[in-house]
Amino acid sequence: MPNLFTRRHFFARSALIGCSAAASPLLTPVSFAAAPWDTRLVVIILRGAMDGIDVVRPYGAPEYATLRPGEAGGGPDLDGFFGLHPELSDLMPLWNAGELGFYHAVSTPYRDKRSHFDGQDILEAGTPGLDGARDGWLNRLLTKLPGVEARTAYAIGRGDMKLLAGSAPVADWSPDADLVLSPQALRLAERVMEDDPAFHAAFSEALMLSGDSALAPLPDEETMGMGAPVDSNKAHAVIAEYAAEQLRGDARIAAFSINGWDTHNRQSRAIVPALRRLSETLLLLRSGLGNSIWSNTAVIAMTEFGRTVAINGTGGTDHGTGGAMVLAGGAVQGGKVHGDWPGLAESDLYQRRDLMPTRDVRAPAAWIMHGLTGIDRAALEQVVFPGLDMGDDPRVTR
Repeated sequence: MPNLFTRRHFFARSALIGCSAAASPLLTPVSFAAAPWDTRLVVIILRGAMDGIDVVRPYGAPEYATLRPGEAGGGPDLDGFFGLHPELSDLMPLWNAGELGFYHAVSTPYRDKRSHFDGQDILEAGTPGLDGARDGWLNRLLTKLPGVEARTAYAIGRGDMKLLAGSAPVADWSPDADLVLSPQALRLAERVMEDDPAFHAAFSEALMLSGDSALAPLPDEETMGMGAPVDSNKAHAVIAEYAAEQLRGDARIAAFSINGWDTHNRQSRAIVPALRRLSETLLLLRSGLGNSIWSNTAVIAMTEFGRTVAINGTGGTDHGTGGAMVLAGGAVQGGKVHGDWPGLAESDLYQRRDLMPTRDVRAPAAWIMHGLTGIDRAALEQVVFPGLDMGDDPRVTR
């Protein structure tokens, strides 16, 4: 009988547990809310800090080739200045149809500490800082809209989507998942990983060495007699298909996560599984909803912060500030990279290391909700996103 408890097996298991916030799509929920209006809103949290300038590449910036050697070329051109990561090439028909767009150089008000957990908490609370709201911005939106009621249970994993926490009724659903640790133990493991750079690096390296197999059940997990788990590599497809099914019916709002964006090492390889999950998710939503519903749907994909502009010594990027938002659906103004591009010269960067944010990520989200539901600006700035100045309309919806 082979010895399964090898160093590689240990680190692969550790990566499965400790890096779960950045790798496993089974640890965060998808929730739905039903309402009488006819548009649909899908919010996807990209956990782990997606590198916006790798996903939407500013080829036209003269500094880009030096800051990101090896990234130039290979992906489809978007507008003569920006290009798309090659792994998202399958989304070009959406771009060409005006059903895919991006908003560049955005971030939450969170600055400098660059903790995934604090960053995600602020992103989901929709507040200027960590203090204040105990509910989430998407739930607060529901409190301002008519006819909202929960349908059935829809939560992927055993955790909570904080952006849906609050007084408005929502429902959660979970696919069949065989998780070894409790949410509390997972959260503790994630905290330990984040606070120990060496441990974090070991996890990341093990995940890279193992590839997607690090996310699949290990042999002893397959024989625990606790029921067949959902394949981690296919969970995003289960989520997208189920979301589309519910949104074809009474559900109007869906929220879930796609993880795996924490690319400290060998980013050119590490980011690929997450990009594939994102691409497949959007395409499955598109096909599952059908033309008539998709034409009235807006998908917002947001991340807690961006990543450093320059590549680090291990071929990855570290936690940064400005990032990108992904927009999709027939209700969004696609075929365009929105936002005010700040430039990549050292003097243009935030703290001379990060992409400078030129707009609060909450503002485009607020304008999309305004366009979809007609909710007034005062409610968005004072209740949904307290302390937000939405600024001028960026025209991100049709």
